[in-house]
Amino acid sequence: MTEPSSQPQSLAGHFLIAMPSLAEPPFSRGVAFICQHDEDGAVGLLVNQLSEYRLGDVLAQMKLDCNDLEVADAPVLIGGPVQQERGFVLHREPGHWESSYRINTDWSVTTSRDILVAMAKGEGPRLAVMALGYAGWSAGQLEQELKDNTWLTVEASERVVFHTPLEERWSAAAGLVGVDPLQLPGYAGHA
Repeated sequence: MTEPSSQPQSLAGHFLIAMPSLAEPPFSRGVAFICQHDEDGAVGLLVNQLSEYRLGDVLAQMKLDCNDLEVADAPVLIGGPVQQERGFVLHREPGHWESSYRINTDWSVTTSRDILVAMAKGEGPRLAVMALGYAGWSAGQLEQELKDNTWLTVEASERVVFHTPLEERWSAAAGLVGVDPLQLPGYAGHA
């Protein structure tokens, strides 16, 4: 018999889908995209919580002109409760940005101004969302929350992040696991 590994399996590139029992804002009915996960903890971005801002507001605050009304009207998300003054762009094409983190072969997250300059000019990644702030879990915290049945996990979907209306992302993400979240009990239990 082999000993279980003490190294957690990385959930980078996966969704965490809040169970109905998780009522704490902003995580209630939340879908978090995990950007980084290792023995030191995890970092993710909520992809279904709308902020009060539009991308044009953020670009204007950074003194960047944007003449593309579709880009300017793009929603800005609440990525999580940590450092809400800091912007994160979750995107598909890796690009050559000053400060990007390659999550896996399909996904990247960028925090540098150059991606916003490109987006303002209509030259940014074709598939991208911007979030303010992030969600963080300390070492072992996410693993405990998973044991406590706080979250469902599933590989992240481009369709959910970029093509599903915000108010439908929680149900759509849970559908990837094959469940209707509204049919789940509001409590967690172990058999």
